[in-house]
Amino acid sequence: MKLIKTEDAVGHVLCHDITQIIKGVTKDAVFRKGHIVTEEDIPVLLSVGKENLYVWEKEEGMLHENDAAEILRQICQGEHMHPSDVKEGKIELIADIDGVLKIEREKLRKVNSLGEIMIASRHGDFPVKKGDKLAGTRVIPLVISEEKMQQAKDVTAGGVIFNILPYKKKKAGIVTTGSEVYYHRIKDTFTPVIEEKLAEYDIEIGGHEICNDDPQMIENAIRSLLADGCNMIVCTGGMSVDPDDRTPYAIRQVTGEIVSYGAPVLPGAMFLLAYYREEGKEVIPVIGLPGCVMYSKRTIFDLVLPRLTVGEILTAEDLNTLGEGGLCLNCPECTFPNCGFGKGGTR
Repeated sequence: MKLIKTEDAVGHVLCHDITQIIKGVTKDAVFRKGHIVTEEDIPVLLSVGKENLYVWEKEEGMLHENDAAEILRQICQGEHMHPSDVKEGKIELIADIDGVLKIEREKLRKVNSLGEIMIASRHGDFPVKKGDKLAGTRVIPLVISEEKMQQAKDVTAGGVIFNILPYKKKKAGIVTTGSEVYYHRIKDTFTPVIEEKLAEYDIEIGGHEICNDDPQMIENAIRSLLADGCNMIVCTGGMSVDPDDRTPYAIRQVTGEIVSYGAPVLPGAMFLLAYYREEGKEVIPVIGLPGCVMYSKRTIFDLVLPRLTVGEILTAEDLNTLGEGGLCLNCPECTFPNCGFGKGGTR
């Protein structure tokens, strides 16, 4: 690559796009990389402020921005996404399916720490839809050393930075607990909320059991739904510290262990997560939802449900990282997921 006067560029090959910006009208290339400059091009180039031009002159050990951008794409692009065309050293990744975006955060941090190259993305562990922009990459200088790009490849050896996990077919069993509902003292207003949230991810309702606060009845209801082929169990009610609230005990009797009873999220602090395991079979999440899920627009259930639907096996540490960003501000006009709720923690 060498720098020459624009008037002297006739016959030379441009080594980068020449962009014209007219506010409110256009931002696009008037000439693309590889274009051979003609006499007629000179006035146009001068009109966009190009008194001097970089023209291509191959240098050993150096890569053009667009060639380096292709390497960035290779280390970023995982399953169920496609790239945009390369333009001025930039490539974007776009979702091919609905699912949950997963990011190898440490790899992302290390690549961005190398300098001269960058990768920016939307937040991981959140749902994306087909056609959504996932990430953008950019090679910052016009030419970059092959050694720098090799370092980026070494950082990501063994796997790409971005993947989309597709939603799996789920059939949920709902267990509504509470003597007040069981004996028809009040109307069940919790179950319709759960059904609506499950419908967002095309989760089939495989059964619905209503129990009083007897832990044996709750346990039997869970086991019955499992026997009917449900591969997700959602229990509502009975999650507080009141003496009559025995849902956590019943869940433990079925699953043998609790991943977490409590999470650093508001609303949703009394959330419970467990898994039912049977050798050689699918691991089934068993969830205990606190009452806030019934009356708060967005809660911890909205943060974990998509991840459970793609088949992630969440750990206590996954839940613990939700503390930063785990406070819903209950905005008068809810913009979730385009807000900070659930987006602070990383692991």
